[in-house]
Amino acid sequence: MCNTRKRDLKVLWPLFVIFFKAGTFTFTGGLAMLPVIEKEIVEKQGLLSREEFLEYATLSQTLPGVVAINCANFVGKRAAGIAGMIAASLGAALPAFILMLAATVAIQYVPQTGPAIGAIRGIRAASAALVLSAAFTLGANNIKSAFSIIVMLAAFASVLLLNISTPLVVLAAGAVGYAYQLFSRKKGGKRT
Repeated sequence: MCNTRKRDLKVLWPLFVIFFKAGTFTFTGGLAMLPVIEKEIVEKQGLLSREEFLEYATLSQTLPGVVAINCANFVGKRAAGIAGMIAASLGAALPAFILMLAATVAIQYVPQTGPAIGAIRGIRAASAALVLSAAFTLGANNIKSAFSIIVMLAAFASVLLLNISTPLVVLAAGAVGYAYQLFSRKKGGKRT
């Protein structure tokens, strides 16, 4: 019993800390924190393989809700069951709660000009780079066939050029992928 608790703490505490740090230091949300989480979960802690992590990261973005919490749920559950899911989710949510509480109080005292605005602009620029980095990482893992490239480009054009709602694009991509898989199976073709 004691060994089980020690083993659980060796996984639960790092899960909490990893998601807490990621939630504290990423300002654009879950997508920007994915490279940070991946490095810790896959490389440093060895809790998941890179493929498993990227699969969960992709799923996290396609489901409704906050990407960070979705990712924490998947990763935590895979790494340490329900307790891992709770530890990772608390780690991901707690920084946002604390920082939003502090920001709500502090916003009245922060000047809306000068260096404070400059700092916010710098943070936004760095956050955009983190989001772009996550997009490249996920794309490199998920875009492996001509079909994937076509779906990616169609989804990108639908959102950017046609202003179609993102949830509709995700549902349509899922339906197209399902139909493609059925068609490939009937034709005896290679499944992608």
